[in-house]
Amino acid sequence: MSNIAVYAGSFDPVTNGHLDIIERASKTFDKVIVAVFHNPNKNPLFTMEERMEMLAEAVQDFDKVEVDGFEGLLIDYINNQKAGVIIRGLRAVSDFEAEFQMASMNKKLAPEIETLFMMTSTKYAYLSSSSIKEVASFGGCIEGLVPDHVIKRLINRLKEEDKMI
Repeated sequence: MSNIAVYAGSFDPVTNGHLDIIERASKTFDKVIVAVFHNPNKNPLFTMEERMEMLAEAVQDFDKVEVDGFEGLLIDYINNQKAGVIIRGLRAVSDFEAEFQMASMNKKLAPEIETLFMMTSTKYAYLSSSSIKEVASFGGCIEGLVPDHVIKRLINRLKEEDKMI
């Protein structure tokens, strides 16, 4: 089996919780591909390219981590990358049901691919990209919750979109 893992998500924007999972996964696998998913059912604040740029900057010091983007089925992407493992981050028990459903469907589509659930560190268990955007839109402090370079981009984008309250 391949010792390449894929950690896929929207990362809109990347949080320190995401980085916690990425860093720990990079110590476990020969290569971790952080794959930004283009989901036509979502309306992200940042373009796919912007999300990939922010991630690339955030993981530049991590060994064995690459950033990429994809659309379509995750299983197809995994097979194209010759990866053997899907990394999924869990913050709380409430995340498990949806993640379990996805993992079960992926197992049906590709029985040879394993899904590994990783709990984020407790200090990030409450953190989500959605909550970051909401707090920032109300002018709240998000320092220590996202990489520093993301803060400025997020504030600027919220102002551009007239989403600052």
